[in-house]
Amino acid sequence: MIDHALSVGKYAAFIWPAYGASAVGFAWMIVDTLARARRWRRKADSLEKHKES
Repeated sequence: MIDHALSVGKYAAFIWPAYGASAVGFAWMIVDTLARARRWRRKADSLEKHKES
């Protein structure tokens, strides 16, 4: 049943790598966004500490 659902015929050699590249791209965007948010949070916290002193 699952084999039939995942079968994309003669274009499988093009479709599955495209899905893979899209998944890698989305994963990279998520990781990069979270890393940037952490950096900005640390910088904002640091500026707040210097502002209070």
